[in-house]
Amino acid sequence: MKFNSDEIASVLQKEIEQYASQIDVREVGRVLEVGDGIAQVYGLSGVMAGEMVEFANGVNGLAFNLEENSVGIIILGNYLQINEGEEVRSTGKLLSVPVGDALLGRVVDPLGNPMDGKGPILTNKRRDVEVIATGVAERQPVCEPLQTGVKAVDAMTPIGRGQRELIIGDRKTGKTAIAIDAIINQRDSGVKCFYVAIGQKESTVAGVIEKLRDSGAMDYTTVIVAGASAPAPLQYVAPYSGTSMAEEYMFNGGHALVVYDDLSKQAVAYRELSLLMRRPPGREAFPGDVFYCHSRLLERSSKLSDALGGGSITSLPIIETLEGEVSAYIPTNVISITDGQIYLQPDLFFAGIKPAMNAGISVSRVGGAAQVKAMKKVAGGLRLDLASFRELEAFAQMGTELDPDTQAKLDRGYRMVELLKQGQYMPLDVVDQVFVIYAGTRGHLDKVDVEHVREWEAKFLTFMKDQKPEVRDELAEKMDLDDGLIEKIEASLKEFTTQFVPGRTAPAAPKAEPEPAIA
Repeated sequence: MKFNSDEIASVLQKEIEQYASQIDVREVGRVLEVGDGIAQVYGLSGVMAGEMVEFANGVNGLAFNLEENSVGIIILGNYLQINEGEEVRSTGKLLSVPVGDALLGRVVDPLGNPMDGKGPILTNKRRDVEVIATGVAERQPVCEPLQTGVKAVDAMTPIGRGQRELIIGDRKTGKTAIAIDAIINQRDSGVKCFYVAIGQKESTVAGVIEKLRDSGAMDYTTVIVAGASAPAPLQYVAPYSGTSMAEEYMFNGGHALVVYDDLSKQAVAYRELSLLMRRPPGREAFPGDVFYCHSRLLERSSKLSDALGGGSITSLPIIETLEGEVSAYIPTNVISITDGQIYLQPDLFFAGIKPAMNAGISVSRVGGAAQVKAMKKVAGGLRLDLASFRELEAFAQMGTELDPDTQAKLDRGYRMVELLKQGQYMPLDVVDQVFVIYAGTRGHLDKVDVEHVREWEAKFLTFMKDQKPEVRDELAEKMDLDDGLIEKIEASLKEFTTQFVPGRTAPAAPKAEPEPAIA
């Protein structure tokens, strides 16, 4: 048998060219103990804080506690399948999630895995879950409005793009309703929305998703779910994942809105992990760094400078209080991080005032900078007027005689409270809000009975759309009130007042005669 030397030479040449000197070197450890969503691992001496590790069954974990003789790993998945003595590998990577337009309209878990049964998410873009927030020099002041469609919010505690506005209140006071209205109202604004459900009942989350789908909001919304049955590590990671998905738009010049519902449950999940890891507890058994847990999350919401594209993330964190205790540990922490708060009061909610916003405690630290000029002019003193009305109302309940001026203020206050009521999932265009609040603050409702105010409002807005579209279009174009436009609004109000009759419905269109049947 003869060998062809040329063939042997060419084979050797090819092997030399394709030779790769890289060896797959990974640190491997062993599970010492596992339970309650965490594992103690021995042998991963070179692992980094926040690094991903992989267990033998394919479940991922996150290096959480770097101790002298072992590493505390939080398990991002089913920890019941992991056994003592199993192998654990370090990956050399940080935790990341898929991002991009492929996620819009989808329901995912905090790792970006689909939960809606619509197949895989086809995107090759990923972002790290934990990143350092942009610095002060890379930001610009908040000045562009983000309309929520809720009259009380847009008039008294306006929210701007890049702002962090806390929604705080007891359970069942309408916190989620305000956030969902804000998402629905972004339909034509180009703002991408992210709803992060942390520790919520899955039936409640399913209802929210259905509502978003019915109103067409799922076209531009991603829902990240770490429900009440999800392990604590996933509940802890969920808000960071949602923010990373939103940052894809912010850093590409777009705008995003993130709702964290709610951060008190995330803090509880973090407390659970920290106590299991034997970290020393502090106030209310929370670990000492729970403030940093929330501050590094919320600081990622900002309005970038024009040099970086001018994108923004607006966040609406939700905090649940117990018996109105705003001075508890987590509420005071988050109040100090955010740019204002909307405080929802149970007494107002049960009295039928929805949204149940307390005008005295609620505040926006951005203020009029995040309002259109027209709204700033009509609602300038509304918050103070309502706060003083609440004081007068308490005084009037003592049964004392009131002078005519005080009685007039009370009467107008009752009408303004009625006017600011709004149904759930019914966001209102800012132009309609300006018309309504202008009418209320300028006294055009003073002669309308309180029980007919809502009817007056609905009919007035229909009147402006049908009979005065030119006034409405002019305000929508200018977003400011000049003398000429004010005259037109006043004239429209006078004309409407003369034809408004409470309880009367618009005449029905005459029915067409049935055509004779053809034999």
